[in-house]
Amino acid sequence: MLIRIRSRDGLERLTLDNPHATISQLKTLIQQHLHIPISSQTLSTNQNLLLAKTPSDIARFTDMSDPQTPIAALGVTHGSIVYLAHDTQRTVSGPTFSPAGSFGRRMTMDDLIAKQMRVTRQETPHCESVSFDRDAANAFQHYVNETLVFAVKRGGFMYGTVADDGAVRVDFIYEPPQQGTEENLILMRDTDEERLVDAIAMGLGMRRVGFIFTQTISQNKKDYTMSNSEVLQAAELHGESGLKEWVTAVVKLTVNEDDGADVHFEAFQMSDMCVRLFKEGWFETDIGEEVDPKLSRMKKDVVVGVKDTREVDNDFFLVLVKILDHQGPLSSTFPIENRITQVTMRALKNHLDRAKNLPFVKRISDFHLLLLLSRFLDINSDVPALAECVQTQSAVPEGYQLLIESLASAC
Repeated sequence: MLIRIRSRDGLERLTLDNPHATISQLKTLIQQHLHIPISSQTLSTNQNLLLAKTPSDIARFTDMSDPQTPIAALGVTHGSIVYLAHDTQRTVSGPTFSPAGSFGRRMTMDDLIAKQMRVTRQETPHCESVSFDRDAANAFQHYVNETLVFAVKRGGFMYGTVADDGAVRVDFIYEPPQQGTEENLILMRDTDEERLVDAIAMGLGMRRVGFIFTQTISQNKKDYTMSNSEVLQAAELHGESGLKEWVTAVVKLTVNEDDGADVHFEAFQMSDMCVRLFKEGWFETDIGEEVDPKLSRMKKDVVVGVKDTREVDNDFFLVLVKILDHQGPLSSTFPIENRITQVTMRALKNHLDRAKNLPFVKRISDFHLLLLLSRFLDINSDVPALAECVQTQSAVPEGYQLLIESLASAC
């Protein structure tokens, strides 16, 4: 069976003949094929191992410390990812390369630029961590799991705050108009609607902080963390944001130890080099089916390790971010925009009726409800003012309350 080993060196693959192998046998295989001594290896099924910075931090990951434990007992099966920390200096072989600038060949200006464009792995993210509001995250994953059944891709923009230490909080997810397929996600962005979203966020004391998307069941069968088209889309949105703490989150199904399916969140930052390469036009954006999806193709040679190449493993561009969760100030019970079922004023009336025992400001403390209301309000004054009432949980002015109730009763 195939086992994927992810370390600071990237994602590497090993074939294990015995599905009942022990941790000791897996470590021996790693030593034989990846040339990392057993004494230097720390293995875990927890991706946070790669965020550990000191030996004492690494020592806390003990789930794979018993060498006699069968890996199957830990839920490690065909296609599983095992995380590896080590202190060995090693060179990972990359794709085939052309010897630009080698002896006997005249170097061009592009060769000289490539010598300076060195793609290296970024070890530390600018974002200390990302914390998801539980209700917002659940509303997103529930739709893609229960309604779309992970058959087509879905995406959204994450909004929240960024602390001085780089910690990001996500308090709501806006889902723009889009078309998802098994392999691709096309955002049909509505600039007028996004202006309303940004006005609401401003009133709530928030801003756009990242992008979240799903991978389909068919993608889970393929051997990559992000595909080359996903890297392109994530790099474009990261670069557009101008926010160094910008987070890209991936939601997918994973097989658990009982052979059931769990919804799994992963968070990354696109590396500084990735965003720079995209902004400067180095990426080949016309991707044919013959291109391996786990590799990003460049228009010119870049240096990876000691080699000149035009194909870079996508994992080189990903910087892992620690995930937390919290209960934020907003609810996520109102129907969400741009989904299969259109949001109507009947939904507003039903929502207000269900929450009629709560203070009025609590009844409207839902981003998706505020987005519906914003279509009937002035974007420069009314929208930020109403959102600020929600942020401070202060009384909603009578005029706004009467307007909202009249809109609800007009259906």
